[in-house]
Amino acid sequence: MLTNKRILVLMILVLGLALVLTGCGGDNKATSTGEKVIKIGFIGPLTGDVKTFGESTKNGFLLALEQAGNKAGDYKIEYVTADDRNDATEAVNVATKLIAEDGVKAIVGSVTSRTTIAASELANDSKMVMITGTGTAPKVTVDDNAKRKDFIFRACFIDPFQGTVAAKFATETLKAKTAAILYDQSNDYTIGLAKFFNETFTQHGGKVLSMEAYGKDDVDFSAVLTNIAQQKPDILYLPDYYQKVSLIGKQAREKGIKAIFLGGDGWDSTELDYATMEGGYFTSHYSPDDPRPEVKTWVEAYKGKYNSVPDAFATLGYDATNMLINAIKTANSDDPAKIRDALQATKDYAAVTGKLSFDKDGNPIKPAVILQIKDGKQVYVTTVNP
Repeated sequence: MLTNKRILVLMILVLGLALVLTGCGGDNKATSTGEKVIKIGFIGPLTGDVKTFGESTKNGFLLALEQAGNKAGDYKIEYVTADDRNDATEAVNVATKLIAEDGVKAIVGSVTSRTTIAASELANDSKMVMITGTGTAPKVTVDDNAKRKDFIFRACFIDPFQGTVAAKFATETLKAKTAAILYDQSNDYTIGLAKFFNETFTQHGGKVLSMEAYGKDDVDFSAVLTNIAQQKPDILYLPDYYQKVSLIGKQAREKGIKAIFLGGDGWDSTELDYATMEGGYFTSHYSPDDPRPEVKTWVEAYKGKYNSVPDAFATLGYDATNMLINAIKTANSDDPAKIRDALQATKDYAAVTGKLSFDKDGNPIKPAVILQIKDGKQVYVTTVNP
């Protein structure tokens, strides 16, 4: 019996064949002047609860294309953007449209892990290259059986590394002995960070006093925070996105919790409640204060274009797009299989977030940075290598 997923993939393949037969697909698509054209898609949450993530990532995507002159090798690049609203079902819907109707040959996106995992399954089954800048959950590039999704890549480190780095920083630098953890039980991103923080913190001699789950739509954390206040942990680990972290942080302080707040890259937004999260730390992918020339050049270009300092989402969207452009140029083809091979063969690519090479699962080998919320802004603390 055909599953809904297989039926969807078959529909995409049939529509793709129709495009080829009508001259709208294939390796030699060209403009009226004979110029070859390749279409690429962008997927991100341009509206909804984490729209700042999507807006930043799209900015990085567009700036990379602009700097490349919308060219990759012999190909002119055309692009189509899509809003998944941070909803997994919508991510599949827009990915289907990009592939079946718009005729894209590669996709940059999505942004959060839940939407990227959903879209990646469709893209991989359709043999469509997809590279996310920021989807950190392991299941983005591997399936439930830990088998590689051959056409899926990412420009960011994965949650096991991020959770491990945070726990080591807590025990070794902050000298924390105890911790409490709050995480969203419906989100692969927060589940992964909580799991690996818990394991590493314990392995390094720390004690996790409380590890509590909540729902995506929960807004009142009084009961669990009252319990945590009585336990008086050194660290309150909050591996969620900025809006939920700000809400929990405010309620925690109202309950008298004096623990140091610690979290992941989901904190990286201008809409984080900086006053509430003052003194807290989070793991991220880069710092605009990094003295490397790649970082300086990038920050200046972004500020010149958007009049703001690029966050990690803009930066990773930029890196992911540039790596895709480089792969298309190297392959000099719009064949997704050839682009995939060129991506996998990428070695020491000089990205803003570090020199990137892909491991066997399509994940980059790269460092993480620790940032602190201090005096109402993000301050670089240290870099942690793999």
